Amino acid sequence: MKFKDFEYVRPDLDKLRAEVSALIEKLSDEHTVDEVLKAYFDLNDILEDYRTMATLASIRHSINTKDEFYIKERDFFNVEGPALMPLFQQISLRLVASKHRAELEEKLGKLMFEQTELSLKTFKPEIVPHLQKENQLSTEYSKLLASAEIEFDGKILNLSQMAPYTTHIDREVRKSAQLAVSGWLEGQEAEIDRIYDELVKLRHQIALDLGYENFVQLGYDRMGRTDYGPKEVKAYRDQIYKEVVPVVNELQERKAKRLGIKDPKSYDLAISFLSGNPTPKGDRPWMVERAKQMYEEMSPETGEFFNFMLKHDLLDLDAKPGKAGGGYCTYIPKYRAPFIFANFNGTAGDVDVLTHEAGHAFQVYSSRDLIASYRWPTMEAAEIHSMSMEFFAWPWIDKFFLEDTEKYKFSHLAGGISFLPYGVTVDEFQHWVYENPQATPDERKAAWRRIELKYNPSRDYGVDEFLNKGTYWFRQGHIFGSPFYYIDYTLAQVVAFQYWILDQQDHTKAWNNYVSLCKLGGSKSFLGLIDEVGLKNPFIDGTVKSIVKPLKTYLDSVDDTKF
Repeated sequence: MKFKDFEYVRPDLDKLRAEVSALIEKLSDEHTVDEVLKAYFDLNDILEDYRTMATLASIRHSINTKDEFYIKERDFFNVEGPALMPLFQQISLRLVASKHRAELEEKLGKLMFEQTELSLKTFKPEIVPHLQKENQLSTEYSKLLASAEIEFDGKILNLSQMAPYTTHIDREVRKSAQLAVSGWLEGQEAEIDRIYDELVKLRHQIALDLGYENFVQLGYDRMGRTDYGPKEVKAYRDQIYKEVVPVVNELQERKAKRLGIKDPKSYDLAISFLSGNPTPKGDRPWMVERAKQMYEEMSPETGEFFNFMLKHDLLDLDAKPGKAGGGYCTYIPKYRAPFIFANFNGTAGDVDVLTHEAGHAFQVYSSRDLIASYRWPTMEAAEIHSMSMEFFAWPWIDKFFLEDTEKYKFSHLAGGISFLPYGVTVDEFQHWVYENPQATPDERKAAWRRIELKYNPSRDYGVDEFLNKGTYWFRQGHIFGSPFYYIDYTLAQVVAFQYWILDQQDHTKAWNNYVSLCKLGGSKSFLGLIDEVGLKNPFIDGTVKSIVKPLKTYLDSVDDTKF
């Protein structure tokens, strides 16, 4: 069955409420542990059907944000999803308070109960209207950015379609492209300010209503972080500042020299070589065919997985008008199917989708037989699989980049390291925002620029006054829709670098370790997973330093002036 044939039916909420309520009664202490388990799995089946429909509506809305039918369905879930939370919370309350808890933990795993207790802290029925409003504001932001129509090069382009121009070899084209994007965003500035201001104040109010001091700890609890908090993350950011920022400054100096630019500006950051950035040497069908060949050769597991994706049309890759920006991987429970969404634009990012998002998809495909709670790990652990797959693809990367292969490898590794200071900038900014919820939009922009210059001291926007005042984060959707998520990319990158180092030493050992990690899904916490497979904890002082050293050695060994 193809994705287009996956049936969407709006859930009958009256029926769902009645069935769930009846099964919740069977979780009570007068029932045996076996009866409680059966009721739990029956509830899971009902919730899987509901999640399937919510996911289908979300995917189809993002494929065409102008489709009136799925606009209505997305709005339906934005309103009804939070309204159902009090009912779903009853399941959690019964399970954690059950007299059978010890036996249930034995059967279902302890982590589920720890995460359930955490999620109970993050919700009470009174906040439902706030959660509905939060969903609506996040959707409003996404729709606003998806509506971008930028006149450039004689065409009307969306934000994704501007990428070939912002990474163009001609410096004047890059500059004009950046100014065109900034010009469009400046036209939306008041609206973006309003949306974010409402989101910040709303989240602060939700935190107060739930008994938190501010949104910071609530944000961590929402992310299901059971084994670290803001203190550990600050210590980690300090490691990045101390160990990574100097290396990135050096890389940027090398880049400026390579490009023959004496005063590098922000629009020069997106290009790495005078000969142009490495680009895939074919169109979308050509790339997908090579990805198929790569995954078939990589291992039996990856071959089976990628052919499943192709057979069921589970990749939507072309950029088109009305399509939401960005890329993601999600999972459709009823069909046991991962789904990959992207906007191909002819840059190296297209290949990254076929490795990064496929890494997410391979992980969930590998752990789809686990109970729903353990199918995905928490966010920071989930990104390990995707970022590591980018590195495991290196032996095949020449199939996509041909003569640009070495150039791609250099820019991939250099880009991964260079991303870390930006990732912690986003995180430190969000900590400041939610610790200062009454700040004005202008004060937020000033805070962004201050933090940005701390971790990226050479970031110079030149004549772009809009970005100079601290608005670069306007396009960072996670800040709006997934607060405190972004640090997860950096944590995962530091772990994924360990797979790159291991892979250089012993490919078979590194790959088997990675497959084991994928199969564990979310059955352990972030630190539990990396401990289980013997990787280093990023929060421990010295970890970042030990990882950066071999990466720097590799990059220093490359004669980047030849590219």
